[in-house]
Amino acid sequence: MGNATITTRVQVPAHNVGIIDVTGEVTNACEQALLSAYAEASGSGVRSILLNFNGMQYMNSSGIGLLVTLLVRANRAKQKLLACGLDVHYQEIFSMTRLDEAIGIYPTEDAALAYASQHFA
Repeated sequence: MGNATITTRVQVPAHNVGIIDVTGEVTNACEQALLSAYAEASGSGVRSILLNFNGMQYMNSSGIGLLVTLLVRANRAKQKLLACGLDVHYQEIFSMTRLDEAIGIYPTEDAALAYASQHFA
């Protein structure tokens, strides 16, 4: 218990967007890893955070709760939270929980970055 079930990689390809690549299982066990990655990605001038779920294998309700925590932090920092790489199952979960109304969902990282560069430059 308490061991992170994900690995994250943070990138900041442009001054206005931070990318968190998520690999593994998003559960309550990965809270510290995910919050640390968010803190690293939220550097000076970052206006949007992209969560890239291409490597995600599983997310449970605790993982959804962590995303809500990230959403609250992003809103407080006046940042927009974006997501890409969600399979159909998780897209449906985002829709059922209405997270898709608060987190922009894109089919690819390139599509999300294009949106961010147009709206948050």
